[in-house]
Amino acid sequence: MEIRIQSVKFDAGQKLLDFVNKKVEKIEKFHDGIIKAEVTLSLLPDNANKEAKIRVFIPGNDVFVTRNAKTFEDAVVDCVAVIKGQLVRKKEKQSKNNITA
Repeated sequence: MEIRIQSVKFDAGQKLLDFVNKKVEKIEKFHDGIIKAEVTLSLLPDNANKEAKIRVFIPGNDVFVTRNAKTFEDAVVDCVAVIKGQLVRKKEKQSKNNITA
């Protein structure tokens, strides 16, 4: 799975990039059809607020989640948790449809 990380209005350090890669790689085991993931990290006007957006490209519909937190790490962890749940539901729904077909 290809992972693209973009930082808006700041330069992300290598430690943050490594953290994001490590967390996002984990979603690959929840769905077989993941093509790539795009992560956008941005600073909101309030400097205490960080935003993470993750879009996961899968055949059919993409999964997109946005979360705000005091740190990028917290925002990314929240996004990944939500994406895991969505991917599991999509996979279960897909399996259910294949069984009934």
